[in-house]
Amino acid sequence: MVSQKQVCVIGAGVSGLAAAKAFAARGHKVTVVEKSADLGGVWEPARTYPDVQTQSPKDLYRYTDKAMPDTYPEWPKGPQVHAYLADYARSHGIDRLMRFNTTVAAMDRRADGKPGWSLELVTPNGTRREEFGFVAICTGQFNEPQTLSLPGEDAFKTQGGRILHSSGYNDATLAKGRQVVVLGGSKSATDIAVNAANSGAAEVTIVYREPVWRVPYFIGGLVNFKRILYIRAQEEMFQGWGISPLSRLAHTIARPVVWANWRGLESLLKAQFKLGKCKMVPETRIEDDVNCSVPIATPDFFPMVAHGRIRAIRGTFDHYESNSIVMSNGERVGADIAVLAIGYKLGVPFLPAAYRARLVDPDGQYRLYRLIANPDLPDMGFVGFNSSFCTVLCADHQPTEREMRDNIEMMLHFKRAERPAAGVYGGLCVAPYHYKHFDELLADIGATRRRRNPLAEKFTPPDADAYAQFLASAPDYRVVA
Repeated sequence: MVSQKQVCVIGAGVSGLAAAKAFAARGHKVTVVEKSADLGGVWEPARTYPDVQTQSPKDLYRYTDKAMPDTYPEWPKGPQVHAYLADYARSHGIDRLMRFNTTVAAMDRRADGKPGWSLELVTPNGTRREEFGFVAICTGQFNEPQTLSLPGEDAFKTQGGRILHSSGYNDATLAKGRQVVVLGGSKSATDIAVNAANSGAAEVTIVYREPVWRVPYFIGGLVNFKRILYIRAQEEMFQGWGISPLSRLAHTIARPVVWANWRGLESLLKAQFKLGKCKMVPETRIEDDVNCSVPIATPDFFPMVAHGRIRAIRGTFDHYESNSIVMSNGERVGADIAVLAIGYKLGVPFLPAAYRARLVDPDGQYRLYRLIANPDLPDMGFVGFNSSFCTVLCADHQPTEREMRDNIEMMLHFKRAERPAAGVYGGLCVAPYHYKHFDELLADIGATRRRRNPLAEKFTPPDADAYAQFLASAPDYRVVA
């Protein structure tokens, strides 16, 4: 028997909407607090840059109970994703549960001794305290923009220069006739560089630390990348966690074939992107870098670099001058606009320091069972912290405290010692093990996985409708008020 709770969902992005729908559907009283003026998270119009689109196909970047419209392209644009999320919220009544322009400034355990948390909420009308029996933190990994302060900023701005985080580049006319310098090597950095060039910028420069492997929407110009990288057979080329000695032996035997597979993919990408001509050949093996930070290649980026429409400089910013930016190698680049595509800060700043210490280890690795729950943080869950190549399916479950602690320690060892690439984003990266992660979640909640034809299971991407059926097979509950 589960008692009805007052549930606070923090964040109204993709994960916040899913969490609110799940709690409300089971009879809990749900409040969604969102610091912005609209829902959508990274897809909120005020936070998106021109031409932004999904990295995952629409048949994967969706809720299991609602497909994206047939009229959408395979990789929807930002406004389309936002419209889909808004429609999802309306159709499930989540829009009536939301409080916008509401920031969680602080939180602590309830002073009355009851289970749950007391939240300090800041709104345009003032600050107030509210108590909740459960808190779902759905702020994700793209919440607070990363900052970078360097000498000379004031002089640069005095001469008319502008410094923006990538989330603030939301008007393409900013670039017209201006010298635009983008700092970063992520997809947002290359997207903005291409947009600036297409929007009539006088000059576009991208500054990156090191070349990284990127995946095209169509590998070789013909094969949709989801049919290669989103399949179980490709995932099984990576040695996962908690496997048996026999499985380890199988990986050892298959190592030459797997090695040849990756070398072939590297050769294809070098040729397709003309990486040699662009002087952007990565120095690492692609299989060592496959994780959530491997970006999808922005169409036209490499051709623009190869033909000089975008200038690519390896390094970083050192300082600003009145009308230019000086690089770490001493090179001076004329600039009117600096776009900092340097990502976001990880963390839960409103959680008390003592609890943050239980959540995140000194090396930045998160202590989360299935990337959802921490046994030292009762009455709290995390949704959307498990980054992956495709939509992550999460659900409520309740393992024992010992099971959670043992699993957390095992996973931390795997990320630190066996596959360091899995440690990016605080260890919150699921890729390339999204199938394995899904399988574990389904097993946790008692869902029945009715497997398809063995060949289809190995060589086709995940099917959101099938996962809806798997989830429907799990034991359900309704709360008792």
